[in-house]
Amino acid sequence: MPVFAYEGQTSSGESRKGEIEAKDDAAARKKLRQMQISPTKLSKKGTGLSMDLSSIPIPAFLKPGVKTKDLVIFTRQFATMIDSGLPLVQCLEIQSQQAPNPTFRDELKVIKESVESGSTFADALRKFPNTFDELFQNLVAAGEVGGILDTILNRLASHLEKADRLKRQIKGAMTYPAVVSVVGVACMILLLVKVIPTFETMFAEMGASLPAPTQFMVDLSRWLRSNGMYLGVGLIVGAFALRYAYKTSQGRTFFDKVFLKIPVFGDLLTKSATARFTRTLGTMVSSGVPILDALDICGKTSGNRVIEDAISTARDAIAEGRTIAEPLMATKVFPDMVCQMISVGEATGALDVMLNKIADFYEEEVDQAVDNLTAMIEPIIMVVLGGGAGSFVISMYLPIFTMASGIH
Repeated sequence: MPVFAYEGQTSSGESRKGEIEAKDDAAARKKLRQMQISPTKLSKKGTGLSMDLSSIPIPAFLKPGVKTKDLVIFTRQFATMIDSGLPLVQCLEIQSQQAPNPTFRDELKVIKESVESGSTFADALRKFPNTFDELFQNLVAAGEVGGILDTILNRLASHLEKADRLKRQIKGAMTYPAVVSVVGVACMILLLVKVIPTFETMFAEMGASLPAPTQFMVDLSRWLRSNGMYLGVGLIVGAFALRYAYKTSQGRTFFDKVFLKIPVFGDLLTKSATARFTRTLGTMVSSGVPILDALDICGKTSGNRVIEDAISTARDAIAEGRTIAEPLMATKVFPDMVCQMISVGEATGALDVMLNKIADFYEEEVDQAVDNLTAMIEPIIMVVLGGGAGSFVISMYLPIFTMASGIH
């Protein structure tokens, strides 16, 4: 099918340009009108002997993944289109043509075809669980049943934005110390393998006995050069073994329990998990999702097996007729303040409002915890790296100072 290059403006005055497939000029203009774009320039691209690379299928492992940012933009724009009265299929058609991510664009085309063939929007989304998780699917289903799909999508977009912001904060807090530590260790290994052998040769020519710190550095350098390959292989095997153990049910429970007990980091993970749990549960409750289904989804999206098991235990107790707050407090996972505020929300009939307030509070707590963690880690890293470098310099020059003192 011929390809037309176009330039135009949307109804809001925003400039747009791109390419569109159509059988002729009239069909291209019709498609642009459906996309709410007024073309100012439209030209058919020449074919000649050029190859249309877009027709070549891209292997799955080379396709980019769908990022949270792509999903947020799609959700916001889709909600605006639905609120404007556009039909669902037409909204999907427009989004599938405009999505910049090729993987997401292909998925939206499949979803559009499923909806056209009679499937509900929520059922069509279930074909791509890696892009649209259970939270997204269930909220869309609730929005379709209640006739408030645009409202649900706006809530989803807000939820995704806040969840992504929280995730980036945690990653940012972990990235800096990890990078600095790796660079520091690499520099120390380079000194031990390349620099110390030079000093060792010089000391051997002098024939003098080495001080204990210098001798330790020399012995460590010899051991690392002799066993470096075995050490590297051992670290790689150990990393794969830990990864395999974490994928098992018992291993993941053990490691997640350890993560929550690590000083400073454990408190940060607990606060972020609490914020994620309350934000997700509040979004689902306010959207009309049954509380048991909402808790089931919250457990699966918690990101920690200990918290997931606690939510599952609380869910079973709630299914037997108990309140939400009591079983959550009995798990000893969530702070008492959270359980008490949930209890107040249940008693006043404003559970969703209370959950969102808790989420707001703990997101601010995470912000503060990340700032405190960064402020604490920076001097510790500098002291450790500075101490390591200083120890190396002193141990290498100590024999020279000793011999100079003897000559004097």
